[in-house]
Amino acid sequence: MTDRDDDHAELTKEQKILRIMQSVLTDVARDTHAPPGMKHPLSDKTIQNIRDCLSLITARQQELAEALGQDMNMRPRYADEPRKSDTVVPINIDALRKKPES
Repeated sequence: MTDRDDDHAELTKEQKILRIMQSVLTDVARDTHAPPGMKHPLSDKTIQNIRDCLSLITARQQELAEALGQDMNMRPRYADEPRKSDTVVPINIDALRKKPES
């Protein structure tokens, strides 16, 4: 299970299927990427079919999220990037330190 799966443990079976299909199709596209000037190993028709499938998957994911009242505004973030919901409480470190006994 990935971190992304941990964040969304309450997905429906259809949402899980769509996410896995999307992942597989993008992995195929990434693994078969050809450098500029080289002939792509997949046919133009296959490439277009992958694009069409990814578009349909995204549309269905949006429909499901809307029907379930889920937010589709998921964006990757850095681990050290503060979340908007986090509250920062300032702490005076100097006041917490013990004063040396004389």
